Amino acid sequence: MRPINILKRIALIACPAILLLSSGCKKFLDVNQDPNNAASAEPAQLLPTVEASIGVVLGDDYYTYGNIWSQFFTQSAVASQYKSIDQYAQVNADFNYGWQHLYQKALINDQLMISNNGSNPTAVQYLAIGYVLKAYSLQLATDAFGDIPMSEALEGSADKNPHYDPQAAVYDSIFALIEKGKALMDNSDPNNPGSADLVFQGDMDQWTAFANTLELRAYLRLSQVDPDKAQAGIAALYGTNPTFLTSNAQISYSSTGGNQNPYYIKAVALGYYENLAASGTAVNAFIRNSDPREFAVFEELSGDTIAYLNQGTFASFVNKTCSPPSALVGGDPQDAASALAPVFLISASESYFLQAEAVARGWASGSASSLFTSGIDASFAADGLSGTDAATYIASAPDAVFPSGTADQIKAIITQKYYAMCGSQGFEAWTEWRRTGYPTFLVTSAAAGGRPVPLRFLYPQTELTGNTNYPGTVTAATPVWWDK
Repeated sequence: MRPINILKRIALIACPAILLLSSGCKKFLDVNQDPNNAASAEPAQLLPTVEASIGVVLGDDYYTYGNIWSQFFTQSAVASQYKSIDQYAQVNADFNYGWQHLYQKALINDQLMISNNGSNPTAVQYLAIGYVLKAYSLQLATDAFGDIPMSEALEGSADKNPHYDPQAAVYDSIFALIEKGKALMDNSDPNNPGSADLVFQGDMDQWTAFANTLELRAYLRLSQVDPDKAQAGIAALYGTNPTFLTSNAQISYSSTGGNQNPYYIKAVALGYYENLAASGTAVNAFIRNSDPREFAVFEELSGDTIAYLNQGTFASFVNKTCSPPSALVGGDPQDAASALAPVFLISASESYFLQAEAVARGWASGSASSLFTSGIDASFAADGLSGTDAATYIASAPDAVFPSGTADQIKAIITQKYYAMCGSQGFEAWTEWRRTGYPTFLVTSAAAGGRPVPLRFLYPQTELTGNTNYPGTVTAATPVWWDK
């Protein structure tokens, strides 16, 4: 057996580890959300509400859909909860929960924080973080759903039927919000959020690095749909001599009820069933490269074995015992350590791979090869593996070779990013596959009846029935704007 220390991952948070307060996430998520009563909530209450809500979005619906559709996980043969996700058989109502937490919890409360603090000089750092988290949440929404309500949805208007903004306009707002936030960040300001900030405890240098990394991610998202704009934006960003994340931006959790990892909380509510199993797509890719991260992100069975199912084959192997996702990534409800698994907003490895891609495309200065290696090193460290393990892998794994030629380099970078995101950033891995087509070894789920891998979330039923400006259902096979 290969012991993996989950605490090593938690220790990689970009500031001293902080846990959600002992009164639980519910304290933060029960903030008054009426946009017409904006004066009723203080910044120190709103900020952790927003951050905890983002953690719920990423750690619950985005976790299961992202990890299954990127083929890290598949439906277990001994349970049934996520069969429809593996079958690509979603209906609009399946997405009510994630949409609610993005809008009614994260974005509405974030907008309250921005609106309440615009004229309050003692809360400038809350305002700065609020702008960046609004940009982050809008990207989560638009990357999943495409066009979304924005300009008419968050300003406290009495209009309950906001129009949908085009995705290109949402991205323009994302860039503007990040710049607004960065302009206000000042680590010397004594009136920062401190412990009210669940991610960085008010460290504005870390928030600046986060904002720069998010901006780089957003510009690279345009690489296929508007490469000129992406290149110009990245050139302007690098012209500021930016810092980028070198450690994980994450929400950490504890074993206290209500403060646990969101997927673990749901799994417990569903009776501790192991609904997820290792997918043969990811496992066989790890095996081809003799990659020890396989044993970090999946639970071993007897004899150091990772037992997997090929994607969507649960009906053909009824009651077959397979390896679930490990406690390190919060995926094993039978292991209480899953409660401690953090949710990554942006990981250190992702930061390095984003920088490597920008350099490989010729849009930024630096060494793409060195950044590629740093991304692998950061991934191994986050998975509790040693520098020696990483060095051995880099020296011998076929997919760890950094090739010549821009196209091959981008393929290598995104493929390594895929491995690094296994179990911890499934939504982002699925999103990068949609953008780039990498990795190339994803398959169609055997349970899907010939339907292709989904390219977007469906708009929720609550919009279909409750918004008179609902634009009409867009099928899951329709690419979002930047997916070319």
